[in-house]
Amino acid sequence: MMENAVDRSYYIDFAQVRGGKIIEALGRTITRISPNTPTCQLFTGHIGCGKSTELWRLKAELEQAGFHVVYFESTQVLDVVDLDVTDILIAIAGQVSESLEAINIRLKPGYFNKLFGEIVNFLQTPLDLELQGELSVGIAKITAKTKESPNLRRRLRDYLEPRTENILNSINQELLARAITELKAKGKKGLVVIVDNLDRVDIRPLPSGRSLPEHLFIDRGEQLRKLNCHVVYTIPLALTFSNDSVHLQQRLGGGVAPQVLPMIPVRQRTGEINGVGLSLMRQMVLARAFPDIPIIDRLGLIKEVFDSQETLDRLCLISGGHVRDLLGLLFVCVREQDPPFDRDCVEMVIRRHRDFRANPIDSEEWDLIFQVVKEQKVKGDIEYHTLLRSLFVFEYRDCEGAWFAVNPVLAETQKFKSWLEKAPFTQKML
Repeated sequence: MMENAVDRSYYIDFAQVRGGKIIEALGRTITRISPNTPTCQLFTGHIGCGKSTELWRLKAELEQAGFHVVYFESTQVLDVVDLDVTDILIAIAGQVSESLEAINIRLKPGYFNKLFGEIVNFLQTPLDLELQGELSVGIAKITAKTKESPNLRRRLRDYLEPRTENILNSINQELLARAITELKAKGKKGLVVIVDNLDRVDIRPLPSGRSLPEHLFIDRGEQLRKLNCHVVYTIPLALTFSNDSVHLQQRLGGGVAPQVLPMIPVRQRTGEINGVGLSLMRQMVLARAFPDIPIIDRLGLIKEVFDSQETLDRLCLISGGHVRDLLGLLFVCVREQDPPFDRDCVEMVIRRHRDFRANPIDSEEWDLIFQVVKEQKVKGDIEYHTLLRSLFVFEYRDCEGAWFAVNPVLAETQKFKSWLEKAPFTQKML
């Protein structure tokens, strides 16, 4: 993604309708405001709204600016249902080491060599760890072994927990500091670590009464912030609705609020079509079909993909500006028939999508949806869990701030239409 001309040809920049240049702000903090001092920035947004694509773009721009960037998806190396701070720190150490080894920078922190030996003795489990080998290999072997056994993972975590500060100090002094020195000797400006998919951490309660995200990012946020390099963490959007959001901002974000990536507004607050947002969503679809055609010429090719622009617009509007939903609807169209897709095909796909999304909604959830439609607000973390995480309502940003609207596909259910006819207000948000 974003690392070559082919990837860039699929990319559409939605910054002008998303309420600000979010990725530019993350990048400027590193390249312009604090290039030589470690920074910790938080990035979040709705499931499927395009966060990973934007982070790949950030990676490409930072590399162009002269930084060495380590990007990894936490879901590939961590169990996001069961993890703690030490898991995240060790995963970062492993990914940084692997990235550095790829450019012939090989660092072997002495503390980790000692720790590996202690782990083998403590777990009393066969682990083929070459104590003088590559750090990334040792960490990968331990991670793979503990992934196989939740019991082994818990035992290891209990062993490592009292050693968190020592692990952090080793990462900072024996890995990151030396890495940055070596990178600068190669002409790089510094090191950036982007940890994606931590927004998928399971929202489960712990024995303490705190949720797992609250424990990781609020209670232990100061430790995650102590890494001596530039770090960008994705975090669960639910935390921005938490009563402890201020503590999150102070402990992990260094006083700066998380950057939120909203949906692409295909309609305005008042319900009218947002022409710019709709146009950009059209281009996102057309870029998949004609990546090598200049943007200005793609509109003339719509009838090779759809029977009319109105049919394409219908698909874009029903998505509500949700990138993954739109691509999913398009994929189902491809499964149903060859392009150009006719209106009957698109309507059938929309009906199936509507029924799939509406079937799980109970009466209490419908009441919450109706309340959000009336007020264009989500009040707290309970409503967040119910509505936003389930994609029942979407969040948007404009010059006035954040606002919320029902997922357009749910607005086409008979339940919603019946309520709307009786609604005691005239501005009917669809």
